[in-house]
Amino acid sequence: MQKSTLLIIALFFLISCGNDNGEVSNSTPTPSLEETPNILLIIVDDLGKDALSGYSEGVIKPNTPNLNELRNNGLLFNNFWVYPTCSPTRASIITGKYGYRTGIKWAGDVLSNSETILQKYISNQTNNEYATAVVGKWHLAGGNNRTFNPESLGIDYFAGIISGTSDYYQWELTEDGSVTTQNNYITEKFTDLSIDWIAEQSKPWFLWLAYTAPHTPFHLPPNEMHSQEGLAEYNNGTDVLPYYLAAIEAMDYQIGRLLNSMSSEEKGNTTVIVLGDNGTPNQATQSPYESSKVKGTLYQGGINTPILVSGAGVSRTGSDNSLVSSTDLYTTLAEIAGVSINEINDSKSFKSLFSINNQIREYQYSEMNSDSKDAWCISNGNFKLIVDSNGQEQLYDLMSDPYERSNLMEGTLSENETLEKEKLKAELLKIRN
Repeated sequence: MQKSTLLIIALFFLISCGNDNGEVSNSTPTPSLEETPNILLIIVDDLGKDALSGYSEGVIKPNTPNLNELRNNGLLFNNFWVYPTCSPTRASIITGKYGYRTGIKWAGDVLSNSETILQKYISNQTNNEYATAVVGKWHLAGGNNRTFNPESLGIDYFAGIISGTSDYYQWELTEDGSVTTQNNYITEKFTDLSIDWIAEQSKPWFLWLAYTAPHTPFHLPPNEMHSQEGLAEYNNGTDVLPYYLAAIEAMDYQIGRLLNSMSSEEKGNTTVIVLGDNGTPNQATQSPYESSKVKGTLYQGGINTPILVSGAGVSRTGSDNSLVSSTDLYTTLAEIAGVSINEINDSKSFKSLFSINNQIREYQYSEMNSDSKDAWCISNGNFKLIVDSNGQEQLYDLMSDPYERSNLMEGTLSENETLEKEKLKAELLKIRN
């Protein structure tokens, strides 16, 4: 018998065995796991680059083996911009919009229920393919509003605190629209809630896990969760840095519990993103940052925070210097979930960076409007311009002065510096108008 005849017979045999009836199946193939990865977004409260291994800033680093493993197997971004305080950063992620568009430019500002939040957008665009949850700190309802339930915005499940800060051992949990007083360590409880929710899911899931750690109040975490030696209960006037680091270590311990609770298959099919919502608080600041140029400011120490991506779909490792902003997480997460989009509102997806080196945006923007200051800033990665509502301007050369020691506006600008400033002002005008 000729080889060609044997091949035809073999092919016919394989096709006829395609189903129990000996008929060729015409059903649509089930999407592979890689097409619908789970998404784990972890937001760390008050985490600057000086407080995380992998960045050159800071001398004393916390012991974070679980975050280190994620970083070593994934991608660390050096030029990620957020907002000076937590609410605007969270709003920018969940709406893909700059703060002046949503009205959220400082901690405690309220998110309008007219916004199409990220979870609802993903559900609408994927025919409700993903289960969605937010566990932890919300802080987009203003003050201590105990009656608000984020599920009303289009999230399947919410459990956490509505307000901004909370005691780590005595706090109020909002879940299923009801409020109960808790005395569990809050970082551990948020992890327990996350583990339980993930275990209940039968379809791809998107979990937004917002820890309060290492935000104040400074405190002593359970001893088994950290490696800082000789710590007693925290008292005012005590050196805060060991307690700040201990809170980060306790969070890392809990992240390890969460990841280890998943099967190897589920863990392998999960994209993990970890970020800091704003810079280090001034009490815990480390060199080269100045304590007056960290959280609550538009300087790099306040808005250039850590972010790492790891897991499913992330094939690059090491560091990336691309300009990325917190608004960009809206389209990035949507694209991970299968939505065919790479730009909407003020958001540009950086999912492509998970596998290739590419340029996503030419400029970064951030802003603030506190009781004492209304200001905004822009950078092209080389130069940075800060402008306030009184018309005062600051210009920095980030290549030679990355920690903004020398305001070029205090001297005579060179021809190139003048040109760079004008380009930044022109782009700023486009963004804000």
